[in-house]
Amino acid sequence: MASKFQRKPSPGGAMGMGGGASSVSSTPSHQPRKRVKRCCRNFVTFMCTQVGVGALIVIYAICGAFAFMHIERQFVDKTAGQVMELRQNCSQQLWSITEQHNIIDRRRWTEATNEVLREYQAQIAGVVKHGYVGRSPEQIWSFPAALMFCLSVITMIGYGNMVPRTPWGKGFTVIYATFGIPLYILYFLNMGRVLARSFKFLYRSLHDCTQEHPRLDRLDALEGGVGMTRKKVIVPSTACLWVIFFYVLTGTVMFANWEKWSLLNSFYFCMTSLCKIGFGDFVPGASLTTSADVNAATQKLQEDISADPAELAQLQSVAADQHSKLAINFVYMLLGMGLVAMCRNLMREEVRLKAREMREDAKLCMEDTRLRFVGCCGNPRDPYEDDYY
Repeated sequence: MASKFQRKPSPGGAMGMGGGASSVSSTPSHQPRKRVKRCCRNFVTFMCTQVGVGALIVIYAICGAFAFMHIERQFVDKTAGQVMELRQNCSQQLWSITEQHNIIDRRRWTEATNEVLREYQAQIAGVVKHGYVGRSPEQIWSFPAALMFCLSVITMIGYGNMVPRTPWGKGFTVIYATFGIPLYILYFLNMGRVLARSFKFLYRSLHDCTQEHPRLDRLDALEGGVGMTRKKVIVPSTACLWVIFFYVLTGTVMFANWEKWSLLNSFYFCMTSLCKIGFGDFVPGASLTTSADVNAATQKLQEDISADPAELAQLQSVAADQHSKLAINFVYMLLGMGLVAMCRNLMREEVRLKAREMREDAKLCMEDTRLRFVGCCGNPRDPYEDDYY
């Protein structure tokens, strides 16, 4: 009888046990995937912070500089050969004119040489218009110059002193700007918000220190049981303008010392760059000593015995000191853009406050005008009616 009511093991039970085992065994396989998703989420969250965006834009600019150096140094510049040929033709024509007229007919010699020089000048202007700058692609696309080019692309300054000449370089510039400009806008907003909050805290602290016995007033309010509301302090626009002025003044002295510019030209460059005008007539990094200059000086020293070895040693020492200057120049431009964003946020807050006060004053003025108008042009029967009643 016991065997009649005994439960028989079904094949589905074994399958169920197998399914349970498979579900249990499949659980650890999902752990690495969840861990990867969590790491990716944390990485994206960090990159959206101020430190992450700043680090990302620096890495993006450095990678872009190496990419442009690799692409644009493959460009074969044919204008240098054309300029050399034009120079040789000009000198040959001048020699032929000298042999023909010599010193006997000075007027004809002068007219013929002026005609040849004018033609040579027009030809050189045409070659310069097509991109000739008198330097090789290795000298043009040095690392400092390529880094400043990337910075001008993503910040939308666009100096224009350097342009990609190869088709691959032009296409890469479009792709680089497409991803770099939104990254710079994110940096601009985040850095402006952080610097504005920090500067506002510093200004509020200095403002509290200049007040007469602020701690005693706060203690008296606490002892009396009265809640003391802290007055909202607005950073004035003059403070923002002074910060920008001292920052531009620092850059003026720095660039004038490193780039061998005058103080006026250096101040002019700082203002046009921070305002995103970017004419391109003054660009840091264009006058820096590159490895190509050192190699050219070394070759000249090997070929020419009368060359000064001290010049080569000076070039090598200057080239070794360029990396620190380059990093400071790059940080100066990025921090300057952040200060501009900070001043924008602080001034916008003050403008909003002033606009609110002006709106309230306008309402009070309109209400006062309405009351005066009603008082002057009211119903003349009102006094008599008051006497009657």
